[in-house]
Amino acid sequence: MFRTIDETLFVAGQITPEDVAEAARLGIRTIVNNRPDGEEPGQPTGAEIEAAARAAGLEYVAIPVDHAGLSMAQVEATRAALAKPGPTLAYCRSGTRSTNLWAATRALDGGDKGEIAANAGNAGYDVRGLLASIG
Repeated sequence: MFRTIDETLFVAGQITPEDVAEAARLGIRTIVNNRPDGEEPGQPTGAEIEAAARAAGLEYVAIPVDHAGLSMAQVEATRAALAKPGPTLAYCRSGTRSTNLWAATRALDGGDKGEIAANAGNAGYDVRGLLASIG
């Protein structure tokens, strides 16, 4: 269910409060929610995931991304979340927005775009178009 992007990040589609225990078992220390509440009927709310994360002793950060695309504020917030100790689990509907935010932070920090694309590709995400748009 959780896809490994690199040693700092796992991504997933929508998680449930029950999935938080599995994240904690895997050593994840922070959960980042990249999905706005109410995007799809029946999805768990951010507050539900946050409560489960706090109960499991995990950090929780909300950086919702809607279909308007990524903003620099979201990239900066992602950079700060990824700087926290231990691995992070970021989720959205499919994991794509979470992976794109990770790729943008890495590219803007001067990471090798080929390596970034390979890591994302190994997890099933194509970030090459995004990377091409980053100077």
